Amino acid sequence: MFAGNGGSAADAQHLAAELVNKFLRQRSPLPGLALSTDTSVLTAIGNDFSFDEVFSKQIQALGRKGDVFVGISTSGNSANIIKALSVARGMGLSTIALTGQGGRMGEMADCTIAVPSGLTPRVQEAHILIGHILCEIIEEAHA
Repeated sequence: MFAGNGGSAADAQHLAAELVNKFLRQRSPLPGLALSTDTSVLTAIGNDFSFDEVFSKQIQALGRKGDVFVGISTSGNSANIIKALSVARGMGLSTIALTGQGGRMGEMADCTIAVPSGLTPRVQEAHILIGHILCEIIEEAHA
């Protein structure tokens, strides 16, 4: 499962698609889900509860022990990603934080990959490269 806001939401969708379809080679589909894509779920949770819970509630509904949650935030301080990381860890999911320099997310994830920049465009560019590297590693492991 992947989640992010704005450009990071687009990265989440991109990386989920690489797993479900393919990255570099023809293979069986792998599970991948971007939690930013279901507008009815997002707006219902945002309206009835809080935007801070739009990803954590989906993790509670869909996540299972053994799953991996990847939270993406250029600042490392997105409240809804922080809450999602906390819920995912509490449920026994493995967690990865993709961040820029600084932010609270780094201390909340099992694995943090922090791009050493505070410039959003540079962090976003690095995030998609890192995401592609992760997809390639995953694909190799499932060859």
